[in-house]
Amino acid sequence: MTGGRAKPLSRLATYAALIVICALAMFPFLWMISTSLKPDWQIVKSPPQWMPEEFAWRNYKLAVSSESTHFPLWTRNTLIIAILAVIGTTFSSAVVAYGFARIRFPGRGALFTLMLSTMMIPFPVTMVPLFSIFVWLGKHTPFQWLGTSKPLWFPAWFGSAFSIFLLRQFFTTIPDELSEAARIDGCSEWGIFWRIILPLSRPALSVVALFTFMWAWRDFLGPLIFLQRPTQYTLSLGLQTFQSQHGSTPWNQLMAASVLVILPVLVLFFIAQKTFIEGIATTGMKG
Repeated sequence: MTGGRAKPLSRLATYAALIVICALAMFPFLWMISTSLKPDWQIVKSPPQWMPEEFAWRNYKLAVSSESTHFPLWTRNTLIIAILAVIGTTFSSAVVAYGFARIRFPGRGALFTLMLSTMMIPFPVTMVPLFSIFVWLGKHTPFQWLGTSKPLWFPAWFGSAFSIFLLRQFFTTIPDELSEAARIDGCSEWGIFWRIILPLSRPALSVVALFTFMWAWRDFLGPLIFLQRPTQYTLSLGLQTFQSQHGSTPWNQLMAASVLVILPVLVLFFIAQKTFIEGIATTGMKG
């Protein structure tokens, strides 16, 4: 009897702890929404009030249509960069991951370990060398690199260490018998990859695409380095400009703009939630 009672109490304590942690994690987001709906006078009111006394929906309109901001243009720029980064990272990482998972060649393990070790190098360490590479490309190629969005999506077409690892883990779970049967039927290695491996890997590919989209959507340091004109800015960089151009920052409008920036990512996550969880569970990351 004692053991039977202890189990529900333990489960109840676990749920209570999860609820508390979830509430703490959601507090900044809920406070951002609350601030975005407050009139100017209530933002500076002391003590702070959780609920707006009147819902100032006009803050969203002002944030989008302000003369000093280019919110629709920033949204378009961010979408273009994010979509190109998603396509490039997903495709190139899948090709490299297939080589590590399915093709046996000398030094495969050493190269895979070397590739994984690059995950420990933060972007600020490679920031200056990467900038120097694009300066060199601008001098020795007919294309303009600095001051454009190319440096923000072009490297994605050379794969991502984390995405390669994720997809490689998934590819190893696909039975080798499928590939062997295709080879017996005369299918090439590229045909096996394109017709068999990729269709069976949609959950893992969705995870890679979602992670890449979230990273590209909220990237701030990359646009800060490579973009020069306000009309080229992304949403993350545009929000910083919005804050600095107003002198006395209108926090309700800034929070309204932040809500609009976060909203697409949340919607995308909830739409792809089932596939996302399935992909995480089948790539060996659930532990």
